[in-house]
Amino acid sequence: MENKSAARSFAPLTIAFVIISAILLFGRGWLQQLKTDVNILIGGNIVLFVATAISFFIHLKAIRNKNTQAFLRALYGSMLIRMMICLLAVLIYISIAGSAVNKTDVFGFMFLYFVYTFTEVAILMKLSKQNKHV
Repeated sequence: MENKSAARSFAPLTIAFVIISAILLFGRGWLQQLKTDVNILIGGNIVLFVATAISFFIHLKAIRNKNTQAFLRALYGSMLIRMMICLLAVLIYISIAGSAVNKTDVFGFMFLYFVYTFTEVAILMKLSKQNKHV
């Protein structure tokens, strides 16, 4: 039962991933006019989705924990893990691209990071409120 609830809670993030992927695939021509490398943004979208999934399930576990220290430890730990995954992805991109780094792609990655963060926080706030009423 708890796994069904977790999967249902994760659905908006999956929907966001599908919508963003569709926009990147079907808006390829428009995005290329903006001087972006769509393949880099698709890769960044995948990295962000995986990082958000890891962070989300750590947050979900933290919400269910009654111990305040354990909750805060999990909360900060998941945020740190997610930031490190994203930082590592950007550093790998910069080291591979060298002087051909496209700033538009990096800003696009940052925009996607904020979209996923906003979606995750909205879901977790809703779950947190539901958890208090139980």
